[in-house]
Amino acid sequence: MTDLLITGIGELTTNAVGLGDDVADPTGLIRDAALLVRGGRVAWAGRAADAPAALADAPARHRSGAETPAMDRSLGAQAVSRGEVRVVDAGGRAVVPGFVDSHTHLVFGGDRADEFEARMAGVAYAAGGIRRTVAATRAASDDELRARLGRLTAELHAQGTTTFEIKTGYDLTVDGEARLARLAAEATGEVTFLGAHVVPAEYVDDREAYLDLVTGPMLDAVRPHARWIDVFCETGAFTPAESERVLRAGIVAGLRPRVHGNQLGEGEGVRLAVALGAASVDHCTYLSDADVAALAGSDTVATLLPGVEFSTRHPYPDARRLLDAGVTVALASDCNPGTSFTSSMPLMIALAVREMGMTIAEAVWAATAGGARALERSDVGHLGAGARADLVILDAPTRTHLAYRPGVPLVHEAYRGGVPLR
Repeated sequence: MTDLLITGIGELTTNAVGLGDDVADPTGLIRDAALLVRGGRVAWAGRAADAPAALADAPARHRSGAETPAMDRSLGAQAVSRGEVRVVDAGGRAVVPGFVDSHTHLVFGGDRADEFEARMAGVAYAAGGIRRTVAATRAASDDELRARLGRLTAELHAQGTTTFEIKTGYDLTVDGEARLARLAAEATGEVTFLGAHVVPAEYVDDREAYLDLVTGPMLDAVRPHARWIDVFCETGAFTPAESERVLRAGIVAGLRPRVHGNQLGEGEGVRLAVALGAASVDHCTYLSDADVAALAGSDTVATLLPGVEFSTRHPYPDARRLLDAGVTVALASDCNPGTSFTSSMPLMIALAVREMGMTIAEAVWAATAGGARALERSDVGHLGAGARADLVILDAPTRTHLAYRPGVPLVHEAYRGGVPLR
């Protein structure tokens, strides 16, 4: 694989403590920086002026950007044996790690724009709307679902998302959930089984039978395609006891737990997630002091989904309260047809800064390294040595523009494993 050298970086966010201009900065911010990629991994990052001496020998082939004679170099004799170095001049642009979206629902059929319009007219959100998407998804063909998934994946890439999770939960039959997991696995290795999304209409009078299905045949059918198990622990969905039963079955089957919790009101979702060692608990809109303390004393990530509050007019989570307590916070899109039909992580950053009390640095970290923590990934979400070279060159001089210019397409180019995402 051809090596890649990105130079002319005005501002580089590495999320590597000790690597930045301020050694105490958790975002590892470096100005006037360069980044070297070898074998799809970050080989070196730092100030361009401190680049290794090996960068000063042989001519290289420029892929894009203006000529920069001072850095028009490859890696000398070592690079000659490996092939050419591709040099990209960022032209003073900012570079951040690729966004990690740890919560999406991208495989579905139908449309619920009418629900959004009704909410904007004052109708309250309730969890039952999921059943509409279930009916539409069951009626959709594989090709129809795959085509929409492809379009949404392209949206994610265009907005700088290089790693993303996908949940099932929009069919709620054994064969149907397995189908959704199989399709999701075509797009990502981060597939979550969410058979416990809601109780489908045909089981409303026999919840116990549906729980038997989710924790038995459905789990067995989905398990070959999934890494995670999730449950909607919420009024109108599943009780804490039902949620614990589902999660424990998934753990026994070898899946790691995550939880939808505390979205519509205070409840036991957060404490259940912490007690079971879940990687994350997502939403966290309504939290008691005990919930915050439990999260602060655990490794469970609080994943905040501000696109939901934007779309439902619910209060935004208090990110400042969580951060000040020492909780690890992630941001994710919750892209779904009912309550957050957006795939934009830059929008999540802007909402977190404007509405949730986060600083620019905190929001960018949460949308990259925080998402990686929520997926228990150490290879993405940062640009320290050894990380997969997932990065975004912004069409802006600083990361601040992600919130400063909301709604504006700012991704100049995105790379995954050192390869441009087109």
